[in-house]
Amino acid sequence: MTADTMGLTFLAFCLPFIGALIAPALTRLLGHHAAWPLALVPFAVFLHFLGFNGKIAAGEIVTGGYVWVPSYNVSFSWLIDGLSLAFLLLISGIGTLIVLYAGGYLKGHAHQGRFFSFILMFMGSMLGLVASDSFLMLFVFWELTSITSFLLIGFDNAREASRRAALQALIVTGGGGLFLLAGLLLLWDVTDVTQFSLLMSFGPELRTSPYYLAILFLVLGGAFTKSAQFPFHFWLPNAMEAPTPVSAYLHSATMVKAGVYLLMRLNPVMGATPAWETILPAVGGLTLLVGSVLAIRQTDLKLMLAYTTVASLGLLVMLTGFGSEHALAAAALYLVAHSLFKGALFMVAGLIDHETGTRDITKLGGLRRAMPVTFLAALLAALSMGGLPPFFGFLAKEEVYAALAGGNLRQIAFTVAAVIGNGLMFAVAFAVALKPFLGAPVETPKHAHEGPALLWIGPTLLAVKGLVIGLFSAITHALLTSPLASAISGVPQTISISAMPHLSLAFGLSLVTVAFGIGVFLMLDRARDAANRLIEDIGWGPDRGFDQAMTGLVRAAAAISRLLQPGRMEIYMTATFAVVALALLVPQMVYGEWPRLPVWPAGMQFHELAVMLLAVLGIGAVLTASNRLTAIVALGIQGFCVALLFLLFGAPDLAFTQFMIETLSVVILALVMTRLELTPRDHRPLREKLPDAVIAIACGLGFALYLLKVTQGRFDTALTDFFNLYSKTIAHGANVVNVIIVDFRGTDTLGEIAVVMVTGLAILSIIRIRKGRAGA
Repeated sequence: MTADTMGLTFLAFCLPFIGALIAPALTRLLGHHAAWPLALVPFAVFLHFLGFNGKIAAGEIVTGGYVWVPSYNVSFSWLIDGLSLAFLLLISGIGTLIVLYAGGYLKGHAHQGRFFSFILMFMGSMLGLVASDSFLMLFVFWELTSITSFLLIGFDNAREASRRAALQALIVTGGGGLFLLAGLLLLWDVTDVTQFSLLMSFGPELRTSPYYLAILFLVLGGAFTKSAQFPFHFWLPNAMEAPTPVSAYLHSATMVKAGVYLLMRLNPVMGATPAWETILPAVGGLTLLVGSVLAIRQTDLKLMLAYTTVASLGLLVMLTGFGSEHALAAAALYLVAHSLFKGALFMVAGLIDHETGTRDITKLGGLRRAMPVTFLAALLAALSMGGLPPFFGFLAKEEVYAALAGGNLRQIAFTVAAVIGNGLMFAVAFAVALKPFLGAPVETPKHAHEGPALLWIGPTLLAVKGLVIGLFSAITHALLTSPLASAISGVPQTISISAMPHLSLAFGLSLVTVAFGIGVFLMLDRARDAANRLIEDIGWGPDRGFDQAMTGLVRAAAAISRLLQPGRMEIYMTATFAVVALALLVPQMVYGEWPRLPVWPAGMQFHELAVMLLAVLGIGAVLTASNRLTAIVALGIQGFCVALLFLLFGAPDLAFTQFMIETLSVVILALVMTRLELTPRDHRPLREKLPDAVIAIACGLGFALYLLKVTQGRFDTALTDFFNLYSKTIAHGANVVNVIIVDFRGTDTLGEIAVVMVTGLAILSIIRIRKGRAGA
């Protein structure tokens, strides 16, 4: 990669964030027409990455980037192969249409500029995620998608439902991100590499590693939460509280497929194991069935489509984990097909809602004359989602059945799951595409009419695209899906399936799926009632469980806070000093320092013993003091004894500082004590005093033993030599102690001063509160 190309690629990743910065100002200037210049941002990104198509189709892999933290082998680097390129083109291409669509959908909205900014940041986060070569870079963008989706889902923040949905999505996907971080760190530790391009050669070592299962479960925790696999699926339909441009983008090309992308990226090095080929198909198949059944029971157009996305994500996970080349090719085909028809259908649902005032399918009908372009886009997208030739969705469905069909029990089970799921999604697709448009016209809250060009350009282009790439499947395979499948499998793969039906078991299963889907469509009301009864009989679900978990978390936090923060200073002090005592004494016991006690220093001079004796007498004075004020004054004896020791050992600076601090401390404490309404003596019974005495003695004993042990070890003069050598040459000071305090430890000194200042302010506030109460 040349320097110019690398610079342009880096700029392409930055462009959405630059667009996000200028979007509010541009919207204030141009209104909803700002969508046109802002759409040029993702379109420019699309054109840039489209330029890599030839190299990638030829089997090349493009890497590049910049060193970030060389000491930890961390870089801002990208990896562009068939997998990442497909995602980059889908994200930027569909993103262009989403920006245009948002211009019409949110026309006149007071915060449209903010929305443009959020959607562009979201786009930039996804681009960075799918192109990341660095583990750390992937994690950073992974979490950025969670944060930006939180902003988008909660865009209508005045509504409680929007706030709940945004928080739910953030908690679920953000929590999964922590699992992913742990998994990536383990990957780093096991392989000693931090880039996916280097990781690809570590498949055998990784599969046989004793940490393989731990890495797998951690990675799946991130992927399953992000891509809404059961039982984490509930956040995705709730995210429909976001404006429809967000829903269309979220479901077609962005965050919900991030987990699928991660699994596809790691398949060459973590796939082909019993755990991988058991967990992924099982969870994906269950998610497919759950999502399709829940879709049937909905009447809201967006929710119907949202649950089919859950089902489609389950199908993609199932195929990724199935373990055959046909399954991975099917995953590649379905990934592209789903992005096109689901983006189109979501935009159709939003367009219907925008122009009629409702998206309840039971309150819509006869719109084909009022909204002919929308009807055409919906029908074309539904034909692809239903898997009918010659649409690209047909190719994907045929390849799915070719991959799953077989004679053993495992293949039969997953084939049945695929037929049921695809049949139910067929019914939902045509319910969305036909029921609002056919039949007698129904009166709607708003007078129905065709939307402006900004609203129908996107769904029409995506729906037509699903037809065109199906008709010209050979070109599509050569440029897009074959490189995509090759990257997923880790070996070169050529997809050759065409839109022409061929008599085979797969085609027979397609006919069964269509027949089943038509039957469900014709009896949609009865199917909906049956699904409702099933869900009601089950009762409890993960969505309710999330609320219960959050309620339990809040209650547990409140209980722990009441236990640890009861508002009583004596409890805080007791707990603090008890922990200090344990920290000092327990390690000495565990590591065999007892009963081998340190030896008392030999050769002490008379005057040193005299100072020690004076300190002991001071302790006695404190303990026998008749009142608190006398005890405070007597406590100053200890500080003065320490200052005398400093003076005797040739440290006059420290001695002077200690004298000053001790004098001020005694004076200030005495002044404060006279202002506080305290009893002259401690009148507590012995049973309350005894624990405090034990903790105090334990702390003192712990410090004494620890310091004695330290002084008996070999003295390391490295720091002494360093400060003696550099205090004059670097800090230009002859007084080493002063230089250490002011220069080498200047930040520490500043912190100590800040602590003293805050303590003084706290004392002053307490005194004023006391005065205020006394005056009242």
